[in-house]
Amino acid sequence: MFVMIAIAVWACALVIWWICSNAFRHSDLDKLKSRLIGSNKTKAAKVASGGGSLIHSEEKNVLLATKFLRRFQLQSKLQEMIEQAGMKWSTHRLVNTCLVAVVAAWALGWVLLPAQFQRFAWVPALFAGVLPVLYVIRKRRARLRRFEELFPDSLEFVSRSMRAGHAFSVSLEMIHREFQEPLSGEFRRTFEEHNLGLPLDVALQKLAKRVPSLDVHFFVSAVLLQKRTGGNLAEILDKLAYVIRERFKLRGRIRAISAHGRMTGIALSCIPIGVAVLMFYTNPDYVRFFFLDDVGNIMLGAAVALQITGYVIMKHITKIEV
Repeated sequence: MFVMIAIAVWACALVIWWICSNAFRHSDLDKLKSRLIGSNKTKAAKVASGGGSLIHSEEKNVLLATKFLRRFQLQSKLQEMIEQAGMKWSTHRLVNTCLVAVVAAWALGWVLLPAQFQRFAWVPALFAGVLPVLYVIRKRRARLRRFEELFPDSLEFVSRSMRAGHAFSVSLEMIHREFQEPLSGEFRRTFEEHNLGLPLDVALQKLAKRVPSLDVHFFVSAVLLQKRTGGNLAEILDKLAYVIRERFKLRGRIRAISAHGRMTGIALSCIPIGVAVLMFYTNPDYVRFFFLDDVGNIMLGAAVALQITGYVIMKHITKIEV
């Protein structure tokens, strides 16, 4: 009961903190608008003399959610993953979503599970807490896959536009008008960075960092090498597009050949789970040993760990990088 009360208090505090942070953020935006319009000069001067900047107040608002991320140096990695997924989330929003999912799943498991199994409510809570991160990872993979599908066509487009007499930077600017997202957005950002004064090599290196694809690294290396040594960049891009398409064909053949191994790994991993569920309904007294006895808990934990280890090993065996 004490744990439930503590969780309820924590959830209420989180909601109050979120409301207050949004209120402070809106008030800061109003102050910024009044400064730009110039209709409230005395209040703007007072705020400016107070020493509290908008960036500092925003930093205070997100400190609660990102404190342990900064401690373990995970905030930059999460922010990079969210950016690669094409989402407008922030790290503190992702962390708060995970925490809310953990609390909701734990409370739901505590209420729905029988009394003897309530201490295992942390299991659905753990899975629910990982779901937002898995959602971001899935969005990231889908976005990168879509980028790789459009990338060879964009290279040929740049090659044709350069043969028509356009400069390389102008060809990059034309990509975002001729192609779809996410390729158009990434190249538009690269062109805008270069157009605002960033050197071309630095803008391309930032593109390779935002899109962790081997094909993009090949493209950036080819452009930088041609810039230093000279050569026919249009021909290089045509050959690079051809190589990328051949890699796609080879990757598809490998996936077709290894499909049997992947299906075998999934089947072998799901069979113990199905047997456990059937045993729970047909002979619950036999299954309770693994949940109520200390030795049964150790055996269950070891079985789960070995099952996960076997699935990871089978996945790595069938995963062939091209």
